[in-house]
Amino acid sequence: MTETKKTEWNSNLAFMMAMIGSAVGLGNIWRFPNVLYSNGGGSFMIPYIVSLFLLGISFVLVEYAVGFKFKKSLARILFSVSKKLEPVAWFILLIVFLITTYYVCVVGWDFIYIILSLTKAWGANPDLYFANNVLHATDSMSGLFTIVPNVLVSVFVIWFLAWFIIKRDLNDGIGNVSKILLPLLCAIVVIIVAFSLTLPGASIGYTQIFTPDWSALTNLNVWLAAFGQIVFSLSLGMAIAMTYASYLPEGSKLVDNAVIVAFSNSGFEVFNSIGIFSILGFMTLSTGIPFNELVTEGTGLAFVVFPQVFNTMGGVAYIIGPLFFLCILFAGITSVIALLEGVCYSISEKFLIERKKTATAVCIVGFLISCIFATGAGSTILGVFDAYLNNFALLFAILLECIIFGWVYKFDDLIDTLNKNSSIKVGKTWKAVIKYILPICIFGLWAQGVYSTAITADSISIIIMAILTVVLIVVPFIFAKLPAINKDYYNV
Repeated sequence: MTETKKTEWNSNLAFMMAMIGSAVGLGNIWRFPNVLYSNGGGSFMIPYIVSLFLLGISFVLVEYAVGFKFKKSLARILFSVSKKLEPVAWFILLIVFLITTYYVCVVGWDFIYIILSLTKAWGANPDLYFANNVLHATDSMSGLFTIVPNVLVSVFVIWFLAWFIIKRDLNDGIGNVSKILLPLLCAIVVIIVAFSLTLPGASIGYTQIFTPDWSALTNLNVWLAAFGQIVFSLSLGMAIAMTYASYLPEGSKLVDNAVIVAFSNSGFEVFNSIGIFSILGFMTLSTGIPFNELVTEGTGLAFVVFPQVFNTMGGVAYIIGPLFFLCILFAGITSVIALLEGVCYSISEKFLIERKKTATAVCIVGFLISCIFATGAGSTILGVFDAYLNNFALLFAILLECIIFGWVYKFDDLIDTLNKNSSIKVGKTWKAVIKYILPICIFGLWAQGVYSTAITADSISIIIMAILTVVLIVVPFIFAKLPAINKDYYNV
């Protein structure tokens, strides 16, 4: 058996919407405001913009060029570069898949909060409600044997929606869904920001963005935070851009598209932050709670602080609340389908399994793993997964990609691929960034991530991380050693 006809995007708009949708996710909505505030406010925008060009656009261009040139899955691309590199591809894809399993759970929590926001069912103490009524959280590993029904159902719903989308043809599934959800997401954000600016005390919040702490620019950690935000915000190293670019037709303007996607993503998170900071400024004025106590990262902002804000808003919160959580849902779904596409593509191409069957198998396995996070100990395990996979494994994978495409592969071929049809050209400067500057920056981020993970790890975390390490070593080699059903797979 050999491979079938190559699938392509039916328009550049479909590709652009899918790429922007993959980049705009939970990190834009709740991670960026915290990073911005805690790293110098307005002055953070300088290292952020430098990181956007130096790291974000530069690495996205690598992924675009590689995907477009080879027009193959990540596993087959690395096999084509060197037969010894195929396990690295499956290593990257496994990291992406495992990240997806807990990312779906967080999107599932948001799905629950869409319903709760209709009646403000979280009551006067959203913090306690989230821990006890939604998560039924416990620090004991005995909670692993206690299923939380509402979380399990919501996780199933998100996996079902992901399966329903990715099992379809590329344009009918991901293409059309991105064209619908992304404009809706942007419209909701515009409504929320416009409303937030009318709230009393809004200026207390949004002035934080425009009040720089210039001393922060001399702090290396601030620059690492900027690089880290770009990595997570643009989903670098997750094979998304590489996979989506492989579906592009000939004649596509790769550099132009990369610049538009990167600026659209960054513009979204900065604009969204104006709304979030304004709402938090309103709460500071209404309750007297200091602003710095409200700006938190992750679940604390989305599922604790914002319900507190909505409690002080009165009747209008019954409109803004559901819109806010709907915004997170749309961003989450577009990111989930992007994360899964690269995994499904590599499996389908090597083993010649049709798209629907591959999507079904991947989603079933993913749901079974996600069930771990739908237990009483789920939120604790999720935190360990997130710290290990993002701070250690993913950054290590990006470092490997920099080395492979900067030093092992013929880099000049990528420059020719990018410049062929693009209005914006790249050259020796970009080459120097990928070969020298980017690996140093990523290594710095990786070292910081390993250190922060190591010093905060308890005995349970160490056991979980040890298990993940074994899985990340063994499974990729198994997939690499399995013989390909697609006989063209080995044609280099």
